[in-house]
Amino acid sequence: MDSLELLAHPIRLRIVHAMGGGRVMTTTQLCARIPEASKATVYRHIDLLATGGILEVAEERRVRGAVQRHYRLRRDRAVIGPDSIRDLTPDDHRQAFATAMTALLAEFNGYLDRDGADPVADQVGYRQHALWLSPGELDELITGLRAAIAPKLSNRPTSERTQYLLSPIHFPVEGPQRAAE
Repeated sequence: MDSLELLAHPIRLRIVHAMGGGRVMTTTQLCARIPEASKATVYRHIDLLATGGILEVAEERRVRGAVQRHYRLRRDRAVIGPDSIRDLTPDDHRQAFATAMTALLAEFNGYLDRDGADPVADQVGYRQHALWLSPGELDELITGLRAAIAPKLSNRPTSERTQYLLSPIHFPVEGPQRAAE
């Protein structure tokens, strides 16, 4: 299974989100992060991600006679390359987008269901902006977003940091406007 197939599932995508920032987590901790999925389901998806090389075992410990594995995300493997994206059909794009939105909705619902969730204090945002951009302006915008986001991807969890899910989405809604004749 390639990275696209592995990441194109809402539960597996949520596992990858949970593992961000160099976190090392057990299956039990991941089950707690995704409570609406059965333990068997989470275990199965962790196994698929580990077999596919997206997760690796960081350490193993004996706990009450059983082996407890601590997993770490291999960020270099948790990406979908440009060649894979170029090969997607429109239906593949629909499915990938639906998967991303399903995971995003589940993460947001999980946030709202937590005790003490405070969208105002947490500066939750879900604004949408319709922008008119030339191809060069779009490239400039994407480059600027990458420059702002990329350095933060390696931030480690600390007592002062909260994990946020940032989901930039952009696609053309309308084509270029022709000049009035």
